[in-house]
Amino acid sequence: MDKADARPIYLDACATTPLRPGVQQRMVAVQNQAWGNPSSLHCFGIAAAEALERTRVEIASLLGAEANEVLITSGATESIHLGLRGLASSLPPGRIVISAVEHPAVTAAAQALTPLGWQVCMAPVDAQGTIQLDRFAELLQPPTRLVSVIWGQSEVGTLQPIQTIGALCRQHGIPFHTDATQVISQALPDWSTLPVDLLTASAHKCGGPRGVGLLLVRGAWKQQLTALLTGGGQESNLRSGTESAVLLAGMAEALSQIQPCGVDALSNSGNGIRRLRDALELQLGQRFGVATIGQPDQRLPHHLALLLRDHSGQPLSGRRMVRVLDREGLAVSSGSACSSGRDTDSSVLTAMGLPREMRRSGLRLSLGFWNSEHQIESIVERFERALLACSEA
Repeated sequence: MDKADARPIYLDACATTPLRPGVQQRMVAVQNQAWGNPSSLHCFGIAAAEALERTRVEIASLLGAEANEVLITSGATESIHLGLRGLASSLPPGRIVISAVEHPAVTAAAQALTPLGWQVCMAPVDAQGTIQLDRFAELLQPPTRLVSVIWGQSEVGTLQPIQTIGALCRQHGIPFHTDATQVISQALPDWSTLPVDLLTASAHKCGGPRGVGLLLVRGAWKQQLTALLTGGGQESNLRSGTESAVLLAGMAEALSQIQPCGVDALSNSGNGIRRLRDALELQLGQRFGVATIGQPDQRLPHHLALLLRDHSGQPLSGRRMVRVLDREGLAVSSGSACSSGRDTDSSVLTAMGLPREMRRSGLRLSLGFWNSEHQIESIVERFERALLACSEA
């Protein structure tokens, strides 16, 4: 392997991404021209406020939304808590239904409602991580008042049938939130056509900066939101704290480089990333017999989820494989970046009904705009060496 081939290869886009081309330059330009506090009344503040609002309009246009539907936050986790806890606090206590494969932020936000008298119910999924629609429909009966279902699952890549779920919620008059963080990293949906009432996303999954995200919320429900952070009354009194025109500009630049896509075509989007993922999946499967998990057709286009076994068919630890692959120069993950530091059974694989002995054997490879076809041979060679090392340990 020559020096170029020996360079580390990053395959953990679902955790975070490097900045897309032009993002840093745009942020520097805004920092130089509009560094004031957007709430200040002097010319420096006015310049910042104008830059902030122009960028809000730009992001809204990219997503098919109105500017007043875009709330700026520090990232997806805050957006999730503002959306779920902020709305639930204005509703009579009832039941919140979430899927059994949610991101930990959604689960935590739902559990935070229990002291207020809310019940949390997890809608079951099938062996591929797709929500069981018949069971889900049953759960929409009273006392359900709020629903949250992740759109693109970060650990196994499964895309949920968001149109059907949203339509069912609307039939029952129940507000529907979706965590679209992983989806928006691959394709921009049209908010105006989605049967969704609240949607969350984060810039750093999309090639933008850390520390900024958004909550899209329709007007009827926006009026019922209660702020979690109070003080200066920014963001329509729903999120106090000085907004960063610089970070938001970086998010807008990143989003502007992602193609729009209809809901039904998400699994085939990705500007070549899907083809790269498929080629890598084929080679890994042929040479090592690793098993792919998740929904084979409706999944994130940049995502590859595997179950690991050694040459004798025994389960291998995903966390151990991550460490060995890192020594080989491959950066991957054994699950959600927010929970992969804990050596416990994967809650997602448990919900999908995998045998207990396989629940710590998941491995996630997620690709980005920085990856290319010429890296595949090197990835496969490194994977083979790491698998052999783990099998012999």
